[in-house]
Amino acid sequence: MGHGTAPVGGGDPHDLSAKRRQYAGESGFKGLISNGRTFAIALFASLGGLVYGYNQGMFSSILTMHAFQNRIQGYAEKTGAQQAIVTAILELGAWIGSLMNGYLADAIGRRMTTIVAVGVFTVGVIVQATTASVSYMFAGRFVTGLGVGSLSMIVPLYNAELVSLWSLWLIANWHACEIKLTVGAFAVQAPPEIRGSLVAVQQLAITFGIMVSFWIGYGCNFIGGTGVTQSNAAWLIPVCIQLIPALILGAGMAFFMPQSPRHLINQGREEECLKVLSWLRNKSTDDMGVRIEFLEIKAMYLFEKETAAAKYPQYQDGSRHSNFMILVNDYKSLVTNPSLFRRSAVACLVMTFQQWNGINAINYYAPFIFRGIGLGGSTLELLATGVVGIMEFVFTIPAVLYVDKFGRKSILLAGAIGMASCHFIVAGIIGGYEGHFETNRTAAWAGVAFIWIFIINFAYSWGPVAWIVVSEVFPLSMRAKGVALGGSSNWLNNFAVGMATSPFIHASQLGTFIFFGVITVIGALYVFFLVPETKGRTLEEMDELFGATGMATADEERKSRIEREIGLLSLLGADESPEPMMHSPLGDDAKVYQEHADLPREKA
Repeated sequence: MGHGTAPVGGGDPHDLSAKRRQYAGESGFKGLISNGRTFAIALFASLGGLVYGYNQGMFSSILTMHAFQNRIQGYAEKTGAQQAIVTAILELGAWIGSLMNGYLADAIGRRMTTIVAVGVFTVGVIVQATTASVSYMFAGRFVTGLGVGSLSMIVPLYNAELVSLWSLWLIANWHACEIKLTVGAFAVQAPPEIRGSLVAVQQLAITFGIMVSFWIGYGCNFIGGTGVTQSNAAWLIPVCIQLIPALILGAGMAFFMPQSPRHLINQGREEECLKVLSWLRNKSTDDMGVRIEFLEIKAMYLFEKETAAAKYPQYQDGSRHSNFMILVNDYKSLVTNPSLFRRSAVACLVMTFQQWNGINAINYYAPFIFRGIGLGGSTLELLATGVVGIMEFVFTIPAVLYVDKFGRKSILLAGAIGMASCHFIVAGIIGGYEGHFETNRTAAWAGVAFIWIFIINFAYSWGPVAWIVVSEVFPLSMRAKGVALGGSSNWLNNFAVGMATSPFIHASQLGTFIFFGVITVIGALYVFFLVPETKGRTLEEMDELFGATGMATADEERKSRIEREIGLLSLLGADESPEPMMHSPLGDDAKVYQEHADLPREKA
């Protein structure tokens, strides 16, 4: 059955997808659970999300503790600039850590980068635990942030590369990471039939970490009493307990987990890559699914290599300088190319609105916010904060399971309307009862309830869906870098929110909620008028929406030709073209495809 208008390399992409699916496993959670080894890897890698989520919520709890404030001489006892900097410095470190991560992941591998990140994280936690003055806490949180930022990117990337069961090319269907976490690892690597489940495991790990941190803080607050008799263990336990999942993650990476197949291909270690895939899938190296996956990983590597060669022929000597210049020019094109700039603007602004709708203002300063609306005493403040964690965890579940049944814009708009309404209602309650909450407890608890409802609206909408939009607006050849740019915007805005919120609360809690409400409304208007609906759009349709022509088509033609030249389409029975190999823009380097046409075999 020929296809006269098919792209170079053979059949209809939908037919190829169907052929690939013949060798894929079950979809969703069944796909993960059907292979015990795969499921164990997914759960193990989720420790990275747990560490990240726990760190996000832990500090707000210990800030209210009498013993901790004694240890740092009351430096961050009250809302204001001092409290802001000691809180937000972790996000600054995380931003720097995430930027360093990309180079390290390729230079020393995903597994070793994770081990390094765990080491850095551990040093930061130890410095915090040995705090003798606030300067220790500054240094410790910054170093911890370096580790958290790296882990938030590298662990989802490693997880996606190991758990992937088939085509790395079919990437436009499902991605939801409150991300930073991944900065698009699942969007770039994970296959559709299990991508949602991978995201579910990782996203739930993050929100579970936040929830656990709040409740550990609540429980530890009673150690030695809640006043002047409080023991240092009250804050040391929440700080140190995060070492447990981090060290388990590091030890597992060092002694049990294999290298990423993609990294092995990057290093030219093809036979080792095939053996790792065989072990991961618990099948022989001659299994058809393993062979297809091996060739697809190789095809993606060659696609990226050829794309770089076509765009930057002057930087093909393989030197570090040339590789660095390719990286710089790719990121530069996100701004200088008009179509890519429009996509970058959507990615960065969606991430900006995700942070400035107030979610991390509550995650970082919830006890102080609850204090401002009439909940007296640290115990009650921490209890209300614990409920925030439960809401965030529980209402993430329907998001990661059902988000792909609805349009991205409709979910973002519904969430924004709900969040903005909650902000304005809480502002109205504060305006009407501020200074009189002791005699109006119903009003105080109404304010608390609407903050909980705000969390619900964020958990099902802007938490996961903002990352879906960011991952879907970029063409294949620029997706990883585009999502990384969105992730960088997220971290920077995360830092800015951490810095701004405490002074805001100190100046006017009423004004704080009005401000976040107005920003959320502006975000809703931006989504309604300027963000395209990405659900179900082909890459070519995305080109049209952003004023580019041929970008996705060129990517598809290059991809199809590479798949044919390395023998992938023949393996799938889809290469019906009798034509000889097409000339490669790499010139003599096209021989590299000939060299890779055969699968490596284990030595007898």
